Amino acid sequence: MSINIEQARYNMIEQQVRTWNVLDPAVLDALREVPREDFAPARYRRFAFSDLRVPLPKGQMMMKPIEEGRMLQSLQVEPGNRVLEIGTGSGFTAACLAHLGAEVTSVEIHSELADRARNRLERLAIERVEIICADALSDFRPDDTFDVLVVTSSAARIPERFLEWVGAGGRVFAVRGYSPAMEAVCLTRGTQGHWLTESLFETDLPRLVGAEDKPVFEF
Repeated sequence: MSINIEQARYNMIEQQVRTWNVLDPAVLDALREVPREDFAPARYRRFAFSDLRVPLPKGQMMMKPIEEGRMLQSLQVEPGNRVLEIGTGSGFTAACLAHLGAEVTSVEIHSELADRARNRLERLAIERVEIICADALSDFRPDDTFDVLVVTSSAARIPERFLEWVGAGGRVFAVRGYSPAMEAVCLTRGTQGHWLTESLFETDLPRLVGAEDKPVFEF
């Protein structure tokens, strides 16, 4: 691998991610070791380390590196945690979660994205990730609860069915609200079903398929 790519990766971590108060050594190591450039589409590979959201097929996108870092840090993933990801996308988030020691189940509605991510993870010998092609808002329903749930697309409100899939003490990353100023949040499940909410940052991500905004008609 060229020195230029390694320098770009170093700059991404030191000049972007750290400056956004992402200081967890395990998260920084994941961003250092998982080859982000291999998850970006070929035409956007040169932008893999830029402070940009990288476009993916089917109208999806990779989050900015700083957003990925804040998301991973907020979830406090520990080795052995069971993680459910809604929206595989490129597979990069799933790969980072696996690097943190999680057992990852990732649900992707688009078969093209699911197949590409599966092949990419296999080629990079990244284990502990199962990719399922299904609709998380319809036909998918897990057999058990998870320690962590990650939703990589947005919705006006976090779907209630997702929250039901998280066990006591579990954490959820999701993006809610409306473009152009959506709110990324981390929820922690407390006692008696109460949720503690931490606001992380503003962003603007594509809608989760099935959670698109309904048009407003004026008469």
